[in-house]
Amino acid sequence: MALKEFRPLTPSLRYTVLRDFSELTPDSKPEKSLLQIKRRTGGRNAYGRMTSRHRGGGHKKKFRIIEWNRRKRTTPGTVLGIQYDPNRSARIALVEYGPGDRAYMLAPEGLRVGTKVVAGASVAAEVGNALPLRAIPQGLPLHNIEMVPGRGAQIVRSAGTAAICTAIDGDYALLKLPSGEIRRLHADCYATVGQVGNVAHEKVSMGKAGRARWLGRRPHVRGMVMNPIDHPMGGGQGKSKGGGGRQHPVSPWGQLAKGLKTRHRHKPSNRFIVQDRRKKKSS
Repeated sequence: MALKEFRPLTPSLRYTVLRDFSELTPDSKPEKSLLQIKRRTGGRNAYGRMTSRHRGGGHKKKFRIIEWNRRKRTTPGTVLGIQYDPNRSARIALVEYGPGDRAYMLAPEGLRVGTKVVAGASVAAEVGNALPLRAIPQGLPLHNIEMVPGRGAQIVRSAGTAAICTAIDGDYALLKLPSGEIRRLHADCYATVGQVGNVAHEKVSMGKAGRARWLGRRPHVRGMVMNPIDHPMGGGQGKSKGGGGRQHPVSPWGQLAKGLKTRHRHKPSNRFIVQDRRKKKSS
């Protein structure tokens, strides 16, 4: 994927960096049978109360149904096109398994139109193929990984991400995730070979506030510039840090914003984490 930079003819163009969408297949239209209406909430819950701030507006979208569990085992599918998905950072691939039998999957880096992809326990470990962790050679980049066998992929699905299987110990595989966490997963969990496409996604700079509004993102205002009635860190004489005092940064509801561990200390799945992603770096 290439990026587009612009001559600074206007202040917004000076820092704008956008995708050129050259990896997408021309004239490849969304599969109508795999589209759903996506209703927008504007950050409100069923009672009309705002539960997620800074959401609202934006362009109308339709939801693409992604096949997370690769239901067709040992049946090869042909990639018909690489398409844009407005609901995620990754690109998606339209795969045809037979006449009228199509599905969407995440498009890994290097997947091309016409490529055959297949899922199964004894298929080749090639880009786009899905296999159990126990059948994948160690050291290959993986994505679209199940956490429970048969449940469907839940982790490593964002653009440019990949995990690496470092060892197989009995019924469990040891994976290094993109966050740096080392975790045990059951060796029968399926994973797709390759790195998720659209690798340069993190280098995109929208350049202007209007482009964020197109995506449904409303302005985000800092708490320290609000009034005391609106935020615990608001108020104070002059440009004060945190409401005129030196208290720690908090959310609008008083929860510590930096360093507070929100994960439950005795969560059952903690036993599968071999090394935390917040490991202390050795000097």
